[in-house]
Amino acid sequence: MLLKVLLGGLSLLSAATAFASDASFDATIADLGHRWAAASYTLPDDTKDAEYLAVIDSAKHAVNSYPQRAEPLIWEAIALASAAKVEGGLGALKKAKQARDLLVTAVAIDPSAMQGAAYSTLGSLYAKVPRWPIGFGDLKKARIYLEKALTIDPSGIDANYFYAVFLNDQGDYAKAARHLKLALAAPPRVGREDADAGRRREALALLTALKEKHGADIAQR
Repeated sequence: MLLKVLLGGLSLLSAATAFASDASFDATIADLGHRWAAASYTLPDDTKDAEYLAVIDSAKHAVNSYPQRAEPLIWEAIALASAAKVEGGLGALKKAKQARDLLVTAVAIDPSAMQGAAYSTLGSLYAKVPRWPIGFGDLKKARIYLEKALTIDPSGIDANYFYAVFLNDQGDYAKAARHLKLALAAPPRVGREDADAGRRREALALLTALKEKHGADIAQR
């Protein structure tokens, strides 16, 4: 009887420890997301780079603390890609390569983490980075990764937005507009309201530009 009580107590202690660990992890990931959203959509342009670098540093610590989880790797990669966009030049290419490598590792751990965000970000990187011999840009790979993200999260705001940007850059304006409408209609993400608001503004701006250039019925073609 005493043995059963002891074993039961150990089981409860183990469950409580796991719960505390999960709560700490969730709080860490949420903090990275909010700080990235603030840098991307709220902070003045002259402070964005410093905050992205701070997010990168925090994400590195999270990667070390949770080496078996994909989410910290994804956030480090997203922050690196964002910092690269602000920086430009050869330094930007170095950051883009680092982001790519982190995302490949994240996919190997959990391809569906954060609704397939690793695939969306990989696709965007391959679409935007210069091609060889300067960079690793590859439009075929970009399409593959972006469509994988859509397979994981077909109604998601990010998956549809990044695919729409790619399609717009390739001149497929009608299909781009349709995916922008899907992005704008995406269900809200609990705890990601700040990122959702910023992404919707981007999607609406691009859809408005498409309608002005190609006609208001572009999304129905």
